[in-house]
Amino acid sequence: MALFSRRERLHEHKSDVEIIALYKATGDAYFTGILYTRYGHLVLGLCIKYLRNKMEAEDAVMNIFTRLQTDLKKHNVEFFKSWLYVYSKNHCLMELRKRQKNLNRELELKEDAVLLMDFSDSSHLKEREEQIVMLEQAIDDLNPDQRKCIRMFYLENRSYAEISMETGYSNNEVKSHIQNGKRNLKIRLETKLNERSPE
Repeated sequence: MALFSRRERLHEHKSDVEIIALYKATGDAYFTGILYTRYGHLVLGLCIKYLRNKMEAEDAVMNIFTRLQTDLKKHNVEFFKSWLYVYSKNHCLMELRKRQKNLNRELELKEDAVLLMDFSDSSHLKEREEQIVMLEQAIDDLNPDQRKCIRMFYLENRSYAEISMETGYSNNEVKSHIQNGKRNLKIRLETKLNERSPE
């Protein structure tokens, strides 16, 4: 413990630039720990401001300083405090975009759950099995591009980016196939329901 205290005293007056240089030279996480001691509370305040949740903010701070151990080696940082502010802000904005994307996807899935299953008036198992068969038939009736994207997006829970990577479609094409597929699927389901309805 005394050794650690002497080490702290040895470096406590060094500038951020000197601390970063020592970290780059040694790879010793002790030096990023010094930066955390100096600025962790400021980063936490920033994260709370953006994320509005203390637990999420604390997790973000830990993620930020963990990533720093890699990213500091890639950048020449002259004004660390200002750089860290932008770095932390970008991390929070990325988290907010991720949160918004998840929210949008959740809302879209809820909306489409209604689209796909709102023809369910009965909770009987046989009726539900018939509905699933009807849905599968309606999906099979779609053109190949729409069918592939609808299956991957709704049944396999893939993202636009994953579908794009696997199929070779652009993100806009994936979005278009899904939107057109949803519209055509709704028409086919309504048609099948009308065919089943008694005169």
